[in-house]
Amino acid sequence: MASTAHASRRPLGSLNIIFCDDDHLLGINRDFLQHDYYTDIITFDLSPSSKAPLEAELYISVERVKENAASLGQPFYRELHRVIFHGLLHLLGYKDKQKKDQALMRQMEEKLLGEYFGL
Repeated sequence: MASTAHASRRPLGSLNIIFCDDDHLLGINRDFLQHDYYTDIITFDLSPSSKAPLEAELYISVERVKENAASLGQPFYRELHRVIFHGLLHLLGYKDKQKKDQALMRQMEEKLLGEYFGL
């Protein structure tokens, strides 16, 4: 992940990954983003500026990742890594609200998964 951040000209300072359950992540989603729905990941960029090394937290619902993996027919470990890479890509400026952005995000996730797992 550090090499991905470095290649994007955003050196990695620290990346904390906090694993939690659906209810905890739903509370974060409501409190900080005013969204009232379950999600697999919420990403917080805590860096003092866009020029500073990346300091961030990824909150991941293990329950949601397990359900997503099952529904997608993927092993848990692969879906977990996809979600982690998804959070990192958000930190590096990738978006996923529009269809074209979603396609690029998925392409980058697959690229990182392939590199990570040597596929």
